[in-house]
Amino acid sequence: MKEFIAYLIKNLVDDPEIVDVNVFDGDKSTIIEVKVGNSDVAKVVGRQGRTIKALRTVAMTVGARFGRRVKVELIQDKG
Repeated sequence: MKEFIAYLIKNLVDDPEIVDVNVFDGDKSTIIEVKVGNSDVAKVVGRQGRTIKALRTVAMTVGARFGRRVKVELIQDKG
C-alpha cells in the first residue's frame, strides 16, 4: 500500500523527490503519513479537499479488502 500511495502522490506534485510516505500498522488499523513540500500541499489537497478525500477513499477501500481501517494524514514538510 505504501508504494501505491507514494506513486499516486508523486504524480500529483511538482517536486516528487520531497515526497515521503510512512506507514504505521496497529492491531486493526493503519496510519499512512504523507509528507510533501510547502508548494505542493495545495495540489494534494485539491479544490475543496476533493483530491485528498479521493485518496483517502481509495486507501480505505483497499484497506477494507484486508479487514483494516486506514487513515491518510497529510503532513506539510519544510522543504
